[in-house]
Amino acid sequence: MTVLSNKRGVELDEPVPLDGQAPGALAPEPVAEARGSIGASVRAYVALTKPRVIELLLITTIPVMFLAQRGLPPLGTVLLTFSFGAMSAGAANAINCYIDRDIDVKMRRTRRRPLARAQVTPARALVFGITLALVSTAGFFFTVNPLSAAGSLFAILFYVFVYSLLLKRRTSQNVVWGGIAGCMPVLIGWTAITNGLSWTPFVLFGVVFLWTPPHTWTLAMRYREDYAVAKVPMLPVVATERRVITESLVYAYATVVCSLVLWPVAGMGPVYGAVAVVLGLVFLGEGHRLLKAVRAGVTGVHLRPMRFFHLSNVYLALLFTAVAVDPLLH
Repeated sequence: MTVLSNKRGVELDEPVPLDGQAPGALAPEPVAEARGSIGASVRAYVALTKPRVIELLLITTIPVMFLAQRGLPPLGTVLLTFSFGAMSAGAANAINCYIDRDIDVKMRRTRRRPLARAQVTPARALVFGITLALVSTAGFFFTVNPLSAAGSLFAILFYVFVYSLLLKRRTSQNVVWGGIAGCMPVLIGWTAITNGLSWTPFVLFGVVFLWTPPHTWTLAMRYREDYAVAKVPMLPVVATERRVITESLVYAYATVVCSLVLWPVAGMGPVYGAVAVVLGLVFLGEGHRLLKAVRAGVTGVHLRPMRFFHLSNVYLALLFTAVAVDPLLH
């Protein structure tokens, strides 16, 4: 299962152009796509799956398979895990769109989602999500192994019932614990190869778990007004910018430490170690830039929190690339 955060707890959609509308303002009345347009319908259903979130999650799935294999994993297993993992993530995201349809229309970042624009009916979106969940779980069970299927199903259920329905609208710690769903691709990638678990995938699970809050909170700083209007208590909505940045930096340090723990636990070589150290220094440096700026009285967009957000994406992608490459060289 590859549900990333966003949310993983992470729910990044297409960039929203600055069209002059006040942040958090209600979107225009939804306009349905012309009936009979097969292409438009296909695009709408694909958009329900949040492809950009899936891309990010698969970045953490496939490299782990290289590490579990200690070399090139079987191509068939990779393709099956990729396919059913993307389908599993799409299932959770589609059901999340169904649950959040009332707030998505209020937020500039999400008002282009298919349900907010009435391109798909809520009932069809829900059926689509459930169908993807059933097919992906069955696919994992019969073509990969039951353990991977269980991990995929757990991630879907956790994302839908724990994050989307229980945590998201009730606590500022929503992305901390809700991010567990986004960590599951690491375990699924490992079990797809080994049909078992060990300390190594749990260390990588910890990397993604600790990385998720600062990654998501800096995005939420940029769209704070959106979340406030939608009454979603993300940490930047209920806390000061200084507190958000301070807590994000603490999590960033924990992420880097956890990434270095993998070195001895998994018996990684010098390539991974060097990459983890350099990336960690850059990651922490950007966090300290934010902290220095907020201490100097800089606020709002002038803090440039999105710079940290985008850097965090690069950090995770390159770190997991090193996870895949190191076994091939070491």
